[in-house]
Amino acid sequence: MRLIGRSAAAVVLAAGCLAATACAPGTAAPAADRAGDDRTGTLQVWLYNEAGNAAKEAVIAKAVGEFQASHQGVTVRVGYIDTDASARAAKMKGAFNDPNSAPDLVEFGNTDLPGYVAAGGLADIGADLDAWPDKGDLDPAIARTAVVDGRTYGLPWWVGVRALYYRSDLFTEAGLAPPASYADLVAATRSIHAAHPDTFGIAVGGKYTFGALPFVWDAGGDIAAKDGTAYKAAIDSPASQAGIKRYTDLFGADGCPAQQCADLTGGKTVDLFAAGKSAMAILPNSSRSKVDAGAVKGKYGVVPLPGEKAGSIAPAFAGGNNLGVMKAAKHHTLAVEFARLLAGPAYQEQMYDAMGNLPTLRSVSARVAAKDAFLKPFTDTIAAGTRFVPLDQAWAQIDAQSVIPTMLQQVVTGKADVAKASGDAAGRITSAFAAH
Repeated sequence: MRLIGRSAAAVVLAAGCLAATACAPGTAAPAADRAGDDRTGTLQVWLYNEAGNAAKEAVIAKAVGEFQASHQGVTVRVGYIDTDASARAAKMKGAFNDPNSAPDLVEFGNTDLPGYVAAGGLADIGADLDAWPDKGDLDPAIARTAVVDGRTYGLPWWVGVRALYYRSDLFTEAGLAPPASYADLVAATRSIHAAHPDTFGIAVGGKYTFGALPFVWDAGGDIAAKDGTAYKAAIDSPASQAGIKRYTDLFGADGCPAQQCADLTGGKTVDLFAAGKSAMAILPNSSRSKVDAGAVKGKYGVVPLPGEKAGSIAPAFAGGNNLGVMKAAKHHTLAVEFARLLAGPAYQEQMYDAMGNLPTLRSVSARVAAKDAFLKPFTDTIAAGTRFVPLDQAWAQIDAQSVIPTMLQQVVTGKADVAKASGDAAGRITSAFAAH
């Protein structure tokens, strides 16, 4: 499962856990109750079963062989779990409720983290990672996506970000350079649509949260901000409203008509661009295969999504997956050591080669970008600084209730102006935080 699906499914999983409170039962094992820290025996690992999983399994099998060779008396047993949200929710609910059925090490989507921490299912591995030689190579912004209330509960394994795909053939025809600012993006949208009325200037969606947020973040806004130890909505701040306006202004006759684009998700914008029906789209690195399978193969380029200031890069959402140690793990140290091996330089690069997963280590990111020019806009975006959703279990509720998409749709359909729509969204966001 690629970035878009993972992020959405992760939120659904966390929301399902929180709504039913089944992921945080009284039977969840506290740290003191774990069975010990055995250095021999069977290390149980759960990883995601993804599309093209055979390539992933080959890399993991190599890592297992290396680990077992250096850890006499240890067997690593890897189980591949379904990535379907409901199936994963059931699997993790069982692990949280019954420590005897839990793995030692688990792969999870980074937006799952607050819910899992609230459930008491993950161990704090901050001290374990302090001695990891590669810790300093982790991109700091990405490393923060594994931290809740100052404690580290995961090791970022891979990351995915979005950038601006554009039709290089249409830009060349129009004599345009790739957009380097928001003004350039708007001008290109209008120019290309004027020359090709049957082509949207840009594909954007009213249900595309992670397409809209870079505009909010670039303007200096945010979904929410910490007020002491608690979060409070910030989506209605003047800066956030400026960013919302920049994004929603792209919905129009020469951009993406509201009547056709208000209900678009991020996945649908991929479809539009791949089919040659749009001159630009904000898509993740993982959309490459789908775009190459469409009508625009060989006719597009990618640049970082520009910010308002010329030459700047708008902050992107850092989606991706972490490796976490269960609080009830029977082999805590072995789990940490195997996670460090998988997330180390050699296997991050091999996972990129096998699955296209962008590395979280800066040195590896530079290496893969050097051998594949397509990646440079994405690695440049990561280097410029990524952002994340609030690391609080309330985010699952906010996302599951479509608070951000509802706000965007109200604006683009004319049902409310930016001030009213963002104010309504802020009320719902603040209520969600207050409830947790």
